[in-house]
Amino acid sequence: MQFLKVLVADDEPGMRRGVQKVLKKAHFKFEKLEHEIGFKVLEAADGQQSIDLLQKEAIDLLLLDYKMPGYSGLEILEWIKKEQLDVTTIMITAYASLDVAVSATKNGAFDFLAKPFTPEELRTVVEKATRNLIAQREAKRLAEEKRKIRFQFLSVLSHELKAPIAAVESYLRLMKGRAAGEELKNYDHIIDRSLIRMEGMRKLIFDLLDLTRIESGEKKRELRKIDLVPIARNSIETMNVLANERGIQIHLNAPESLTLTGDQSELEIVLNNLISNAIKYNKENGRVEVTLKKDDQQVTIQVTDTGIGMTPEEQSRLFQEFVRIKNEETRNILGSGLGLSIVKKIAQLYNGTVSVESEKNVGSTFHVYLPLEQKTNENEQN
Repeated sequence: MQFLKVLVADDEPGMRRGVQKVLKKAHFKFEKLEHEIGFKVLEAADGQQSIDLLQKEAIDLLLLDYKMPGYSGLEILEWIKKEQLDVTTIMITAYASLDVAVSATKNGAFDFLAKPFTPEELRTVVEKATRNLIAQREAKRLAEEKRKIRFQFLSVLSHELKAPIAAVESYLRLMKGRAAGEELKNYDHIIDRSLIRMEGMRKLIFDLLDLTRIESGEKKRELRKIDLVPIARNSIETMNVLANERGIQIHLNAPESLTLTGDQSELEIVLNNLISNAIKYNKENGRVEVTLKKDDQQVTIQVTDTGIGMTPEEQSRLFQEFVRIKNEETRNILGSGLGLSIVKKIAQLYNGTVSVESEKNVGSTFHVYLPLEQKTNENEQN
């Protein structure tokens, strides 16, 4: 059980004891919370004591009397606002009037409770205030989490772009200074390295666009019956240029036709990323096996390579944004670190899953499991 601290600020001892008795027995259960909410009650008999406790204790809820010795309830509200305390206030008073309610609300009170009130009225108001308090704190937590993720995202992005830009700039300065002489052919290797770096930046930008469209929900999905086999063949044909440069053979194991409900561009992204990774992290003259199969409920896309493999610790970090396995074997392999996270997000759009099995220096096998049926555009219109 989670306990919230409640301060009852009232100059009537009977009122303080009555509120404490009710709240000590009160337990609330809210949706999306695994635990119940209970209350620890503190008391203040006047305005100064109230301020002292608010300064000393992390008060969550304040039941504040309108008229007290020392400072009035409205003066304490103004002080809370000035100090920017994270406390939800319920004004309680025997002088119930519209003017008092308006003044209290303007000064930050969440609700108003007129004396005399019943235990049930007290529980109802406190439950509503507690619900609001939890919702506000959750919103603040999510906003802070979003801010941190955004900062981390921009930090990693700037790092990923800074390295290739610096490399290309360095190559250009070498050419400008005629470091390799006047013969143009002497600079072919520098031009090639620059083009490789530029291709890496282009891939990063395209991956970022894919990721942004998917996460924002702005990517228009065209769900229909699709044969996955031709998509796999086209992907293999596209990647064969890269594979042939390293003597890597790609084989497709699939039936003549394999249909599922899906978006063609999304399935192309999945296959392109998996096959591209299987080539990049493979060994010279290695092999890539692309296997497509289905049962009564789902389609399995399986891509196996004979590459450098991964340790269990490295596998645990996959499928996160900007995560790339960095070691002596991968330090010269370019990539955005977004491909597998995009594959995972696309699988989640289908209510599917992704997984990996890998052994160091033996190879890796990636699985994507997608349900056969999705809600099609035609069904959405009907």
